[in-house]
Amino acid sequence: MPSVLAIAAHPDDIEFLFAGTLLQLARRGWELHYMNLCDGSRGSTILSQQDCAATRLEEAKASCRHLGATFYPPIYADMEACYSTENLKKVTSVVRQAKPSIVLTHSPVDYMEDHEIACKLAVSAAFSHYMPNLVSEPPVEVFAEPVTVYHAQPIGNTTPLGDPVLPHFYVDETDVINEKVEALACHASQKQWLDESQGQDSYLETLKEMSRQVGRMSQKFEYAEGWRKHQHWGFCGPDDDPLRDALSEIIIEGKTPEQLP
Repeated sequence: MPSVLAIAAHPDDIEFLFAGTLLQLARRGWELHYMNLCDGSRGSTILSQQDCAATRLEEAKASCRHLGATFYPPIYADMEACYSTENLKKVTSVVRQAKPSIVLTHSPVDYMEDHEIACKLAVSAAFSHYMPNLVSEPPVEVFAEPVTVYHAQPIGNTTPLGDPVLPHFYVDETDVINEKVEALACHASQKQWLDESQGQDSYLETLKEMSRQVGRMSQKFEYAEGWRKHQHWGFCGPDDDPLRDALSEIIIEGKTPEQLP
């Protein structure tokens, strides 16, 4: 069974940005793997850090079960993300356990560093999965199959400075949008946090509007997720493109800025 590994920063990032694509892959027989690197422990104004971490861990596990994925625990607290050999060894261990053909992760440039560092760790772990001289933590045997990395859209579909970011291609998630919303609803503690910290009236409606916005960018789909493929050097063959291949019937290619109306 082919395998896909989603590596995100916080509990609920996978649901906001990746889950539609994961659900479409699951419908086509793919095995799903799910990892948030941060524990979510600072995503509350009413819970203590310890209580928040425990609450968000259970919410993430519930969402992971809803998606039908294998769960891997976080490795550091919110706002403590850093690119280090210690953290790389931990993420490499998960890549070697999951043996994915596809790794889904954040945009290399995003609105906050937790996302960007999660992306860097995911990319490096996908690169190091076949390096026997990089011993993972815990140790897991290397595997030799190619791994192709894809980057989700940044929050707001722009860089932190507001410059637009266009996907290489779009995945139609219209027929799985309700399942995606149900997965996010498992993260119930985030309604209060997002309402207070970011002014979101409803985190579930925010998810749908984010997907509608990418759908409008596609000029075809009602709800969509956008993806950019990482360069192949050291990861996979130059023509490997397993995400496009697996979902070819529900994908539309992106347009360059010059092609947009």
